[in-house]
Amino acid sequence: MSTDSPVNSVEKSESTLGKRLRNFLIAIVAIALSVAFVLGLRTETTSASLAKLSEASTPLEVAMTNGKPSLVEFYADWCTVCQKMAPDIAQLETEYADKLNFVMLNVDNTKWLPEMLKYRVDGIPHFVFLKSGGETIAQAIGDQPRSIMASNLEALVTGSSLPYGQSSGQVSKFSAPVAPTASQDDPRSHGSQVVN
Repeated sequence: MSTDSPVNSVEKSESTLGKRLRNFLIAIVAIALSVAFVLGLRTETTSASLAKLSEASTPLEVAMTNGKPSLVEFYADWCTVCQKMAPDIAQLETEYADKLNFVMLNVDNTKWLPEMLKYRVDGIPHFVFLKSGGETIAQAIGDQPRSIMASNLEALVTGSSLPYGQSSGQVSKFSAPVAPTASQDDPRSHGSQVVN
């Protein structure tokens, strides 16, 4: 004779159904939280991307003539240090936007070769601090802590000397393309021609 009465069987099936429902709800909540977490991280990382900083940057020609001091950053999309610093640069840009030009120059664009040569860019990120007339005050190369960048920008805005003007940190190596030199086949080379 079975000790399970019909009432006990119903209670067990309700208990099993309740456990399944609870486990199902836990799984749904876990999935929802995971999706929210991933989307949150994605939003956070893309909100301060190099592309967005570049799109919002002041054109170099404008920065040289609008009467504000400037921070020029030489960067590349592949530069891990540049990517790491992007959120800090975005925050600083928000903080100093009305007092300072933020100029982003991509080293992969040969348009900026004259500037890369002028400022001797051989590692990125490479920051150039310019007075309102475009005169170079200082340069910093590589990973810069936000506090150091903020101190330099505050000094730049107030016209003080930069406390960390010639600082260097971790960089992504970059070799600027070399401008073509005149060859002996070039009539403007003023060199002797070789006759075979």
